[in-house]
Amino acid sequence: MTIRVVLADDQPLVRAALLMVITETADIEVVGEAANGAEAVRLTEELAPDVVVMDLRMPGTDGIEATRLITTSGNSTRVVVLTTFDDDDYVYGALDAGASGFLVKDMALNDILAAVRIVAAGDALIAPGVTRRLIKEFTARRTSAPPRPAELGGITAREREVLTLVGKGLSNTEIAAALCISVATAKTYLTRLLAKLDARDRVQLVILAYEVGLVAPPR
Repeated sequence: MTIRVVLADDQPLVRAALLMVITETADIEVVGEAANGAEAVRLTEELAPDVVVMDLRMPGTDGIEATRLITTSGNSTRVVVLTTFDDDDYVYGALDAGASGFLVKDMALNDILAAVRIVAAGDALIAPGVTRRLIKEFTARRTSAPPRPAELGGITAREREVLTLVGKGLSNTEIAAALCISVATAKTYLTRLLAKLDARDRVQLVILAYEVGLVAPPR
């Protein structure tokens, strides 16, 4: 099945580069391009893409607000944030807005395409180079949300181990290797955690792992 994508970025060169690479793939197609958040929201309503690749800093409606509008609209479209690592101090806000992926613009284009596939399949992904800074920023600013260990009362010891590894940024394959279980079993534990903790996706599990103290923010 072809993954239908909307590209939202105010830089034409960024959109052109992504479009050029996507055109050469057999399983992803660009169905729309937006130069700002408002256009991204409108195109999502009109075209119902599988994934929106969303810049954060755009004129008018920014990427965070556009992500919030898209993820709360009731459709199944998922958002991958594509940001500039060095100057996006407010990227953490996209977590609450519902983004399922966080990528940086200096990543290889093929890695960005791989992330689109992962998010379209229902998983979430944070670029390794972003994870520690992103979570540190997020946990430092969410002073109104103290750790809530009681939230973990309904999970098993093994599920707690899996949640800890998810919080550290490990993939399902890496979790399986660390716990000496199959990848399928790791996925089963992840599904249970999503249901028990009422989490939307893997990104929210990462946040929760930090909030309850299973993983400590980097110093």
